[in-house]
Amino acid sequence: MTPREIVRELDKYVIGQAGAKRAVAIALRNRIRRQKLSPEMAEEIMPKNIIMIGPTGVGKTEIARRLAKLANSPFLKVEASKFTEVGYVGRDVESMIRDLVEISIEMVRNEKLEEVADKADTNAEERILDLLLPPMPVASADDSSRASSDQWNRTREKLRAQLRDGKLDDRTVEIEVKERNFPAFEIISNQGIEEMDINIKDILPGFLGQRTKKRKMKVAEAIDYLIQEEESKLVDMDQVTRLAVERVENNGIIFLDEIDKIAGRESGHGPDVSREGVQRDILPIVEGTTVNTRYGMVRTDHILFIAAGAFHVSKPADLIPELQGRFPIRVELDSLTIEDFVRILTEPQNALIKQYVALLETEGVKLTFLDDAVQEIARFAATVNESTENIGARRLHTIMEKLLDEISFEGPDLKKKSIRIDAAYVQKMLAEIVKDQDLSRYIL
Repeated sequence: MTPREIVRELDKYVIGQAGAKRAVAIALRNRIRRQKLSPEMAEEIMPKNIIMIGPTGVGKTEIARRLAKLANSPFLKVEASKFTEVGYVGRDVESMIRDLVEISIEMVRNEKLEEVADKADTNAEERILDLLLPPMPVASADDSSRASSDQWNRTREKLRAQLRDGKLDDRTVEIEVKERNFPAFEIISNQGIEEMDINIKDILPGFLGQRTKKRKMKVAEAIDYLIQEEESKLVDMDQVTRLAVERVENNGIIFLDEIDKIAGRESGHGPDVSREGVQRDILPIVEGTTVNTRYGMVRTDHILFIAAGAFHVSKPADLIPELQGRFPIRVELDSLTIEDFVRILTEPQNALIKQYVALLETEGVKLTFLDDAVQEIARFAATVNESTENIGARRLHTIMEKLLDEISFEGPDLKKKSIRIDAAYVQKMLAEIVKDQDLSRYIL
């Protein structure tokens, strides 16, 4: 996809913020360009990490999330504030890479499962038919045995047709299932449980042999179990792991939220976890290092990092210089205006008004929002944001909940199933919020 196409795709879900969209579109396109270079040159080209600066609720996370979906890349969103300096109790920064690898493994595994789905269904169907109609013993090639073989084949095909039509779903069959009752225990080490990369469940069967037991279940349940078993046989997990690690190293995206919460230089000394210490721990990950995971070593040199923060109290210059240098692209996101709120309510594919209309339609309630009502909702959201904390587009969620509180509650019992929301109704439902400043502070 060209940068222009990427921006057009992001426009379907995020309103405004053209600068941020351009920056992420260029970053994504540069990845594609890098893949076309010779290995020697590609190795030298590092991703240009991005730092997004803007108040909460203006679309920072959504832009990164939609970008990862477009690129089919492993994507992880983490709060920088949950990491602690090495030596303190808490998550160490390397855990973000381990989590990203797990996400990538799941992505690749699901792709491989789709590829083998038809074969797994066929194999599971054959196994169920073998249980319902055991295979014929090998007999001599005379006429009687040929006749009985034809009869057996016809019966099997009848059963196959009934199975596909769901007519045998309530029949009970006995199948062998793998036992999964492993002893539950944890090993506590000074590095924390997440560092213990030995998977006990994988080791024990090797020592004890995979134990199975016979279990009776309905055909519908049995076929689901057998499909899963066949899929696990058909998917080569070694190949999945190799592809997943490769995808993380070349296409991984990590979204570091709340980076402003760890900005700031400490002058005093004390027992608290220092914010600068967390920055110094994050630095090698962003800079490019090798992290040990249960799937092998993972290099972080070409993972794209997108950091975001409101920077109300601190500013990007408060980050340590080395970390600042690793985020060369800075994008400021604009606060939302009344016009932006109107567009957010109506334009995106997952627009809030479309969501509420669809929800109430499930109970036969036809909800119609007039243009003046949408304008009024946007005005109320902007007013409350100005007079209390500015939480951006998230304010629309609470405004909409308050507006439709009565309709949502009475919905199933309403006699009149067609409802028009106009400006007068919006004012009637929401006027109290703006009047009572103290009360509005409690409405998030």
